[in-house]
Amino acid sequence: MRALITGGAGFIGSHLAEALLAAGHEVVVLDDLSTGRIENLAAVKGHPRLELKTGSVTDATVVQELVAGTDVVYHLAAAVGVRLILDRPVETIETNIVGTEMVLRAAREGRPRVVLASTSEVYGKNDRVPLSEDDDRVLGPTTKSRWSYACSKAIDEFLGLAYHREYQLPVTIVRFFNTIGPRQTGRYGMVVPRFVRQALDGGPITVYGDGRQSRCFTDVEDTVRATIALSLAPDAVGEVFNVGTTHELTIGALAERVRALASSDSPIVLVPYEEAYQPGFEDLRRRVPDIRKAERVAGYRPRVSLDETLKRVIEHLRDTGMG
Repeated sequence: MRALITGGAGFIGSHLAEALLAAGHEVVVLDDLSTGRIENLAAVKGHPRLELKTGSVTDATVVQELVAGTDVVYHLAAAVGVRLILDRPVETIETNIVGTEMVLRAAREGRPRVVLASTSEVYGKNDRVPLSEDDDRVLGPTTKSRWSYACSKAIDEFLGLAYHREYQLPVTIVRFFNTIGPRQTGRYGMVVPRFVRQALDGGPITVYGDGRQSRCFTDVEDTVRATIALSLAPDAVGEVFNVGTTHELTIGALAERVRALASSDSPIVLVPYEEAYQPGFEDLRRRVPDIRKAERVAGYRPRVSLDETLKRVIEHLRDTGMG
């Protein structure tokens, strides 16, 4: 199988590339290296079945060329992270929507399987637990740019499903729930690498809000395994899937766990959202996925515990000094 990964030098994309190469597939990576890093692919550098193309997913000529002859396209290229979304809202919207349109348009001719990476953010402020794929989306006003990411990814989903219905393009959508692991950076607001870096440096671990908001954190290994399995499952075509874990914990408890595993004496400090981001910033109190559909269609079950993932992140950031 020949696979194209857009955003393949990013956090999830690089792990996906490694897994596909290990399974014997050919892999083409497209990345503009705006948030991705060549170093993320160090473990497979020079691999005979890996091709790396530096370029933008919004470049129709480049995308058309790379999609041609592929069996599956994993479209992961996107603007991600709360900080990036707030700081560069135009880039967020354009990259997410235009990039997805380029991929889908290019795929119409050869009709490869297309896997669109989406996000739990599309559910917005819906506080139902657990969230299933057909649940309503509840979003804040357009005057708050925080919701632009959720809307842009929802448009991606609408586009993908429209191409499937109108052109019979084999599209599958995967909604990732807080994927974490080695190589994730805290530069754009990702909470786990930020906490780990702060704990290792001995400074305050800054928890935004009251710390009682909760999330379910998924090891990148489980995310990649689910993504590949769904890309190969015939019954996944034209469908949307939650990919995550149902193990829920508060952000305050996460900070305490990171501090303990890192053997750190860092104090845990609460920082109001207004100071961390912008006035009127809205966050979600809980976000827990219903993953029974992915289990039923592709046999997906998360395997890696949160503690194991946190240990891997701590080791990685100790070794690299990044975060």
